[in-house]
Amino acid sequence: MANRINSLFNIKYPIIQGGMIWNSGWKLASAVSNAGGLGLIGSGSMYPDVLVEHIKKCQAATDKPFGVNVPLMYPSIEEHMENIIKLGVKIVFTSAGNPKAWTSTLQKEGITVVHVVSSVKFALKSQEAGVDAIVAEGFEAGGHNGREETTTLCLIPDVAKHIDIPLLAAGGISTGKQMLACMVLGADGVQVGSRFAATHEASSHDAFKQEIIKANEGDTHLTLKELAPVRLIKNNFWQQVQQAYAEGATKEELQALLGRGRAKKGMFEGDLVEGELEIGQGSSLINEIISAEEVVNSMMKEFNEAKNNLVNI
Repeated sequence: MANRINSLFNIKYPIIQGGMIWNSGWKLASAVSNAGGLGLIGSGSMYPDVLVEHIKKCQAATDKPFGVNVPLMYPSIEEHMENIIKLGVKIVFTSAGNPKAWTSTLQKEGITVVHVVSSVKFALKSQEAGVDAIVAEGFEAGGHNGREETTTLCLIPDVAKHIDIPLLAAGGISTGKQMLACMVLGADGVQVGSRFAATHEASSHDAFKQEIIKANEGDTHLTLKELAPVRLIKNNFWQQVQQAYAEGATKEELQALLGRGRAKKGMFEGDLVEGELEIGQGSSLINEIISAEEVVNSMMKEFNEAKNNLVNI
């Protein structure tokens, strides 16, 4: 299967694993890359020395391309980027910040740069900044999200007609049929988060993985827009947030309620009551915990079957 994304990353399938905090360590990234997709280490939850360890272990576990996802508002961004360059990582996905900040620096080191956006406006700014590709993420996505609440189905064709560089679709994508739909709409491939969070190789807690496969339609909600929009499973912490809204909480009071370490507590430590459980709407389509290789293979099988069946429509 040849297209612009496969050529850009030198991968077999245009399936990119999202660099999710507390989920995307070296085991998941290397497993996805070994299966023919592109694995990403999620650096947003890692101290610089921890990221170095994950990069080295990923390099030892696969001879295939892999990358690192770096939120640009990360407090130790300079150390992360220095280590990425020093260790010879060749692909970086950036998010949550201005792509102009690091794109040219990374590209001068021979690194391919992809930026994640949630709107046409920021897709155009990213293209102007010189990135090599764009991830357009609809508000169905888990974790931190765009304020516009534009769905993937609307976002992808709109971004596709405004940019010339390769485009990845993200947000609520868990199946091969959804992948095909996104590519019909103009995407060159897909970035998948939630489906890979519910795999054996994901670094998240088993209790969180079980919550993912139990989730039904309507069990997640985009909230905390005053701070940074985030899609969560509706647990006790989410209820506390809703109660705070009902009582007219200020931004400062919401920040105090969120505190520190909620995401780690929920996803990494398995506290299903007081932790943040970040996951996308695609979780309702996930019914079992399987290997990353099985995710890639099943998505491609369903993609090809659906593509072949289009002649009957």
